[in-house]
Amino acid sequence: MIDLSTEYLGLKLANPLVPSASPLSKDLATAKQLEDAGAAALVMYSLFEEKIEAEQQHMQRFFYQQEIGNAEADSFLPLPDSIKTYHERYLDNLYSLKHGLSIPVIASLNGNTLGGWTDYSLALQQAGADALELNIYHLPANPAQDSLSVEQQYLDIVRAVKSKSKINIPLTVKLSPQFSSPLHFAKQLQLAGADGVVLFNRFYQADIDLDSLQIVPKLELSTSAEALLRIRWTALMFGRTDLSLAVTGGFHQMPEVLKALLAGADVVHLCSALLQAGPSRISQILQDLQNWLTEHEYQSLQQLKGSVSHQHAINPSDYERANYLQVLDSYSGVWR
Repeated sequence: MIDLSTEYLGLKLANPLVPSASPLSKDLATAKQLEDAGAAALVMYSLFEEKIEAEQQHMQRFFYQQEIGNAEADSFLPLPDSIKTYHERYLDNLYSLKHGLSIPVIASLNGNTLGGWTDYSLALQQAGADALELNIYHLPANPAQDSLSVEQQYLDIVRAVKSKSKINIPLTVKLSPQFSSPLHFAKQLQLAGADGVVLFNRFYQADIDLDSLQIVPKLELSTSAEALLRIRWTALMFGRTDLSLAVTGGFHQMPEVLKALLAGADVVHLCSALLQAGPSRISQILQDLQNWLTEHEYQSLQQLKGSVSHQHAINPSDYERANYLQVLDSYSGVWR
């Protein structure tokens, strides 16, 4: 049997397949199916500070301020004896997953303020998370904000979580693909205290409804074509930092997973593939990976990891602009 074990964020994992943040982690029964199919760890759906704040404002308005201007309505909406908040339900679910699964559970946090990042990260650690993924979303729509200040915002969050909240579980940062120099920025994140990075976040895009002319959010599941961007930057980053490397976005079948591992990824996160095909996709990919490794006479995953990274590729420049004209010239589908 081929040894598929890997290490991610200091966690010893049986294999490199990890379901990423998605609705599949909201239910323990579904999470168990993922584990039974071979998932080596699980990333929970994100805890959003913005949603916590919205719920608190809603509670304040409808329960605690019901009598304002209407004294006779003081008891019209009596306070419930016990009500679980969104934050409490998330922590309860984390606790349930930790005690119902035998694989590591990685919590995901999307904060809105530095205080929120630190307070909620500590709460997630106390609830039993084995590691923490910072799902930082910031769209720099202000033309006065330069790229340096955007990066500084990320670094400030990492430093605050590591120092102010004093968490001692591993910390990884889910990055956007739009940073101008991801290699340099990854090194800065490592210096700030990050233990890993996830390449790359897939942000929801705004669409325009042509009938109402309203802006509407649009969710598109990934395709395998998106994996190439992640594979390229993993290959460029491998060996140049001490960060654990995870990839996410576009990994649907064994070939994309294998390429990410050859490029240097420690783990491959799966989401759209599982939403489309269910937990069984994990066992299928693992079997296909075993077959490929056996056919090519590998004994372990570690033998191949990073062997086609920028540092070890036969022609490293192929990851850079050197192959740009070659690719364009090789395309034969142009109408003449």
